[in-house]
Order: sequence, then C-alpha cells, then structure tokens
Amino acid sequence: MIGLLAKLFNKNDERGRWGVICSVLGICLNVLLFTGKYLAGVAAASLSVTADAFNNLSDAGSSLITLLGFKLAEKKPDKSHPFGHGRIEYMAGFAVSALIVIMAYELAKSSVGKILHPAPTSGGTLTLIILAVSIAVKLYMFLYNRRIGLRIDSSAMRATSMDSLSDAASTLAVLAAALLERVFPVRLDGWVGLAVSLFIFYTGFSSARDTLGTLLGRPPSPELVKEIERLATDNDTVVGIHDLIVHDYGPGRLFVSLHAEVPDTGDINEMHDVIDNIEREMNSRLGCEAVIHMDPISCDDEQTALMQRRLAELVLGLDSRLRIHDFRMVTGTTHTNLIFDVVVPPGFGMSDGELRDEIQKRVSDEFGNYYTVIKTDHYYI
Repeated sequence: MIGLLAKLFNKNDERGRWGVICSVLGICLNVLLFTGKYLAGVAAASLSVTADAFNNLSDAGSSLITLLGFKLAEKKPDKSHPFGHGRIEYMAGFAVSALIVIMAYELAKSSVGKILHPAPTSGGTLTLIILAVSIAVKLYMFLYNRRIGLRIDSSAMRATSMDSLSDAASTLAVLAAALLERVFPVRLDGWVGLAVSLFIFYTGFSSARDTLGTLLGRPPSPELVKEIERLATDNDTVVGIHDLIVHDYGPGRLFVSLHAEVPDTGDINEMHDVIDNIEREMNSRLGCEAVIHMDPISCDDEQTALMQRRLAELVLGLDSRLRIHDFRMVTGTTHTNLIFDVVVPPGFGMSDGELRDEIQKRVSDEFGNYYTVIKTDHYYI
C-alpha cells in the first residue's frame, strides 16, 4: 500500500511527503483498529481488549503529531530561526514517546483494578479474529514505518515504528490470554493488561530517551566523524584535524566546524583553495554546511617535532585520553615557551587549572627552564 501511495503522491521521492503519507495511513489504520477493538472489548467485557483499543486511539493521535511535526519542520529558515525548524521533528518524536508512557500508566492503573476485582470475560470468535487481524496490521505498520524512517533518517518515524511493534506484542498477549481463558478456568485479563502496560512503558521510555538525547545535543556517530576526517585529510595539504564540532538542527541540517592543520611553509592562497574544495565536498557528500579554520604547524623543524613528541608522551602519562595540538616552541635566551592546546576528555578528574598546573610541573621536572602556555579544549565528538 505504501508503494502505491508513493507512486500517486510522492513521485519525486520527497522526504516530507514520505512523512505525510506514512502519518496519514497510520491515522486511518489506527482509527479502524480502535473501532473494531473497542466494539469487541465492550461485547466481551474485556478490559485488556478495550485498553488495547484506546492504545490504538492514542497511536492515531501520535501519527497526527508526527504529521504536524513533518509539516512544521519543513518551514524555511526565517529571521527568528536562521537554522530552520528541523528540530520540530525531534520534538514530535518526543511527544509521541510521552503519549506512549501516559497510555502505559493508564493501562497499568486499570489493570491493577481488574486484578483486585477480577470478572469473567466472554470473548467470542469474532473478538479473536479482530485481535489476530490487529496484530498483522500493526506488524505491517512497524515494517513500513521502520523502513521509511531509516530511509529518510526520521527519529519521529522510528519512534512510531517501535510503538507499532509494542502494540503488536501487547495485542498478541491479549489474544493469548483470551485463548487461555476459553480453555482454563483462570482470570488473566488484568495480569495481561499489567504486563502489556509495562512493555508499552519500556518502549515509550526508550524512545523518549533516544529522542531527548538528540534534542540535548548528542555527539555525532563514529561513522560520520570518520568520514569527515577522511574528506578533510584526503589531500597533500591537510596533515591533521582537531576541534571538530557537529551541530544537528534537524534531518539534513548539519553544521560542521573544524581546525585543519597545514604546513606553515605552504602558500596561503593554494592552501585556502584546498580548504574551499574540502568544504564544498563535505557539503555535497554529507549535506552539511562546513566551516574550516586553518592552523599552520611546523612540519620541517626536527627540534620542534621532537619536543612535540616528548611533550605528547608526558601528557599521556597523566591520562591516555589526553591529546595536544597547535604546538609551537619559542626559544629565548633565558627560557623556552611551549605553546599548545590540550584536549580534555569528558569526566576528566582535574579542573582545567589543575591540569595546566600539573603539566607545567612535569615539564619543569623533565625539561628544566621551560614554561607552558596552555589552552584547554574539550571533546565534542
């Protein structure tokens, strides 16, 4: 069905239209499932079936939120939001996750009441058929939401796909309980409802955690970092990079900044031309806006290179995660200045000031009349 709708309404394979198609189809299917399950649950006096029906109704609301999120995220940048509105899609994904958690709470509360005050159910064959059809529909929704969500890199659709999978599992549990109650004299309706609510809560919590991580600013993937490094250094000019920062303002709205180390003996115009080409290639291959700052470093001075290696070893003795860059050495008649940046990893045990003091102490002990001028950086990847 998704393929047919795409041929009719998304011939140009537009990202936003994929989101609209999947959301509208999700609303229609969930409303149909709610209607069928609700009627079946009322007829069978089954709390778990009725609760499962309202779960589908909340899914229709989730799809509506996802639809609104896609439409609002497509808005062009404006004066108030120069980086665009792409993060609205992440907010929609978080809202979907919050609805899942709320529904899990309500279902758990009703299930506890049914456990304390059990009552017989009277699910007939029609009820079982409706539940089985619902499982098949939810699995289909999981598959198409997951496939399209991965295709267009949409956290909102991935959250919706996991919601559909949890719905299929919960409905399967309801179906199993209904079958068992027909064979054995047991009252499983409330217990199954409670188990389903816990499963739904876990799904919603996991989805909310992932989406919130993106909103708060999680680091870029190792694959993206590796590709940025490859594109930046795949030439004869850039000898290394540091201070890489990636900002995510929504799908397809990446902003990358980094420092590129270049030989201090190179021609400034030629090196600038190389940097321009790297920025264009990153834009073309990664769909990002890249800004690259050139840092000249000494590549031919053996004394400077030797001192940099010795200093790097000294710093590694403090913590194997510490790195230095932008190293310069200024030799005077009475002392020598070592000027460099040190990159501090997350969770490092010293403050920036304590680290600078400790490095200075070790440099003095190791090299004598040498002084450090240190700038501390922090990892953003």
